[in-house]
Amino acid sequence: MPTDTAFGALAGVTLVLGGARSGKSAFAERLVEASGLAPVYLATGQVHDDEMRERIDHHRARRGPDWITVEEPDDLEGALAREAQPGRALLVDCLTLWVTNLMMAGADIAARSARLCAVLDGIESPVVLVSNEVGLGIVPENAMARAFRDHAGRLHQDIAASADTVYFVAAGLPLKMKG
Repeated sequence: MPTDTAFGALAGVTLVLGGARSGKSAFAERLVEASGLAPVYLATGQVHDDEMRERIDHHRARRGPDWITVEEPDDLEGALAREAQPGRALLVDCLTLWVTNLMMAGADIAARSARLCAVLDGIESPVVLVSNEVGLGIVPENAMARAFRDHAGRLHQDIAASADTVYFVAAGLPLKMKG
């Protein structure tokens, strides 16, 4: 576990990026837990198969019973506004699943991303957002995968521009990029 000043006071918006199985979610959970505030987990994942059920169960077990869990695969903006209350720290896991959900629903990703950023700009509770950095690999061969990569990349840039703190996690090690 890192021993830097990441763990302790938590304020504003924090973006935690990393690859699959990089340790980003566990790191983000530790940030929220160390704040001493009531931890609220905003889950964007949906169970479509046994593998996803196992992933969700693993995350729930790791967090333990002290967390309030709110499942919100679509209206993340509304959930953030509703759940932001004094004494709470919010964790969104994850933005890339949210983008996937919006794409599958045929939503206007640019408009929804702009709404999310507007909510984050005015939110009172500390928020930690977790997302998969998907732009480091090869260019996907199909149009939908390329669109997903592009939507996620633009969303990450927009959130990082206004976030107070940004981390990149690889091999369980956080690299502070901003803040």
